[in-house]
Amino acid sequence: MTLFTVERANRTLPLVRKIVEDVVRQHRLWREKILELDLVASTARAGEPRERAEELERDALALAKEIDGFQQELAQLGIELKDRRLGLVDFPSEMNGRQILLCWRLGEPEIQFWHDVDAGYAGRQPLSPSLVG
Repeated sequence: MTLFTVERANRTLPLVRKIVEDVVRQHRLWREKILELDLVASTARAGEPRERAEELERDALALAKEIDGFQQELAQLGIELKDRRLGLVDFPSEMNGRQILLCWRLGEPEIQFWHDVDAGYAGRQPLSPSLVG
């Protein structure tokens, strides 16, 4: 497993930001397709052609595969995608000999938070100046 320092994680952010922007955009489109598919399915009458529903299903599946590809790109970098909607990722790291996760969310300028491996987003804590240096 790759361990990231704050400096190294910040150096990867230009690439990570591009990938995560794609994830968030494609996830939004995927959700729209799923919502439209639900609507089409709920209003369809028996015997009506299913072309629109089938088209939406194909589109949603293609978007899901694309998002999975972006997630794989991040995984190959050693980064875990935590939330496709928010654009939230974790970078495995270490603090005082214990494993932690450096946490970054799309829209943040740099790595500013960390949390314990089992704490998740709700347990995010600001980085102390000693960790950043």
